[in-house]
Amino acid sequence: MNVPDVPEVKDHGPSLDLDASDALLRRLELTVRNRLDGLLQGNYLGLVPGPGSEAGESRQYVLGDDVRRMDWPVTARTTVPHIRQTVADRELESWLVVDLSPSMDFGTGRTEKRELVLAAITAVVQLTVRGGNRVGAVVANGEQSYVIPARGGRPHARHLLRRIARTPRAAQAGRNDLASMLESLRRPMRRRGLVAVVSDFLDEAAGSEPPRWERALRALSARHQLLGIEVLDPRELELPAAGLITFVDPESGRQVEVQTNDRLVRARYADAAQAQRTRISTSLRHAGAAHLQLRTDRDWVSDVVRFVIARRQFVAGAVTGAR
Repeated sequence: MNVPDVPEVKDHGPSLDLDASDALLRRLELTVRNRLDGLLQGNYLGLVPGPGSEAGESRQYVLGDDVRRMDWPVTARTTVPHIRQTVADRELESWLVVDLSPSMDFGTGRTEKRELVLAAITAVVQLTVRGGNRVGAVVANGEQSYVIPARGGRPHARHLLRRIARTPRAAQAGRNDLASMLESLRRPMRRRGLVAVVSDFLDEAAGSEPPRWERALRALSARHQLLGIEVLDPRELELPAAGLITFVDPESGRQVEVQTNDRLVRARYADAAQAQRTRISTSLRHAGAAHLQLRTDRDWVSDVVRFVIARRQFVAGAVTGAR
């Protein structure tokens, strides 16, 4: 899939009302500034505290360190494994890979998954675009895709968020090729920085092992910090006892009738859903990506706060253990 740079997106389907989308973005920006900014904004550590791209000092290797950062000259000289630490860049380039396929036009909790995607990218943009940092995006809705080039400044950040919020819903069933979206960030090669993938990761979760998007994401890990933001709804994890229900796959159009009063059916569905989520989590971990899960029935701000605090404690513990 070739992801072109295009100036505008043709409207082939219903999308958020323009005034409604602007109001939603203003509310999300205020939420981030009032509840996240200041609490989470550190010294260029952002959402995923960790390495930058500039070489720094060496320290002893501890279990869990990336072996690709091994400092072989120091290791040979001291006969003790060392890794090369990196210094956080002062001008970062962040890329959003935004999945707005039809499976996102669904929600039984506080909101639709699509609006939760907008909340996630608003948090990433507001917490990273400062001090000369740039942000860009690769966006697809299952029918069409486009690239917003990475630029700096808050006006560009607002343009990016507004453009994504106004992306039309797909007029017919279809799915995104997440692997191709990720590959578009490798060719042409981008500056080292942060890549945040916002998706439900359902395109190949039940397919090949490992999924193609895992291989593409792992290839990006050599140059970028990775963040996988998984968006899901509680009905994707378990079924209610609501009698005979007709289910429609929004990405294929396939329909199936299920008797949800059958306890065995509900148990098998829950087991399959849990196995699917475990595969997604495992694939993100194998690719070297931090994993943030957001649900439509929970407070997404609290989930982001818990995630960042846990990541910072992990990084601080690794550094302390190496001394």
